Amino acid sequence: MIDLYYWPTPNGHKITMFLEEAGLPYTIVPVNIGKGEQFNPDFLKIAPNNRMPAIVDHEPQGGGTMSLFESGAILLYLAEKTGRFLPKEMCGRYETLQWLFWQMGGLGPMLGQNHHFSQYAPVKIDYAIKRYVNETNRLYGVLDRRLADREFLAGADYTIADMASYPWIVPWEKQGQNLDDHPNLKRWFHAIAERPGTKAAYAHAPRINPDFGKTMSEDAKKIMFGQTATSGRA
Repeated sequence: MIDLYYWPTPNGHKITMFLEEAGLPYTIVPVNIGKGEQFNPDFLKIAPNNRMPAIVDHEPQGGGTMSLFESGAILLYLAEKTGRFLPKEMCGRYETLQWLFWQMGGLGPMLGQNHHFSQYAPVKIDYAIKRYVNETNRLYGVLDRRLADREFLAGADYTIADMASYPWIVPWEKQGQNLDDHPNLKRWFHAIAERPGTKAAYAHAPRINPDFGKTMSEDAKKIMFGQTATSGRA
């Protein structure tokens, strides 16, 4: 059994997508990041960066328990645990990992900044909004070109690279993008959206967070965007 510390964000969805696709038994432990639950001392023992998702695997190889934070590391761990969604041969494996790391180092951080300055920042800074909307567009273009001659990011098979990237494309309209401008990306996006594992993963969102999709409260913004080295300390 796996305990998944989760809140319905792009990084949280990555892990539920894998778990649903693989059919692994898991229990969701909600971490309401808008109420500061990521600073709970028990959670910080698992995720010292005070970010979700995180997992505790009660049946790891070799026995005992295994706790892990960082969504990319969790996807890699689960792929190796199950032997699924990551090619075993070297070239295919690294084809997948390069796109997983591309998402972790580029797509997620840049689109996250797009979300922040476009939707959450108390002052609308035109330069910042344009900077990150344009960078989002560039990254969409990278994906579109990559998908021009292959079904998924690493080739013919669905992998953890696709699971990592898909949730960041879901709010494409809020990011100031148009999927019609990227036909290969649009085809890939809709193919993943129709997978039963994707639908099951996203069905958790309104159940775990009844306010999912609603405007973030000012108190939540202060917790989310006002963190320093002393945040969460008693």
